[in-house]
Amino acid sequence: MNNDIKYKLANAMKECMFSSPVEKITVKEICDTCGVTRQTFYRNFQDKYDLINWYFDKILIESFHQMGEGSTVYESLVKKFEYIRMEHLFFKAAFKNDEQNNLKEHDFELIRQFYIDQIEGKSHRKISDKLLFQLEMYCQGSVFMTTQWVLGNKNFTPQELAGLLADAMPKELADVFREVNLI
Repeated sequence: MNNDIKYKLANAMKECMFSSPVEKITVKEICDTCGVTRQTFYRNFQDKYDLINWYFDKILIESFHQMGEGSTVYESLVKKFEYIRMEHLFFKAAFKNDEQNNLKEHDFELIRQFYIDQIEGKSHRKISDKLLFQLEMYCQGSVFMTTQWVLGNKNFTPQELAGLLADAMPKELADVFREVNLI
């Protein structure tokens, strides 16, 4: 039931994005659009950015699950980008925003932590400071390029973007990803 309300709120947020930029959309508008109270909204989300991040998590969790089940970084990125393309309006508005709790920061934290968990879990050793630095640089670059693509500044198919991001991985990081069967 809780997820039903969350999806209802996410759909209302998407509807509001047709006529207003994210920063101008209010919680009241979202609630009015889907016919729930502000109390219901705040029982489920801290703010509108928390709602956007939750919706984005649904995409990432599925692509990360696939990766954990043996899919490669490339295959998981293709799935992520295909879904983002299907929900283009939503993600274009969300990635455009730089306010606190924004999607770019959230995407970075999720993919960074996922990769750390995968590397440490499959290699049975803690990630080194040098490798963590490379991973963070790679994740920041990936989020930046994803944002550029979503905003229309880069014209790639999901497959092309996923391939470019997979190929851009620093050699030492790529070697570790190969070791743990992520590429």
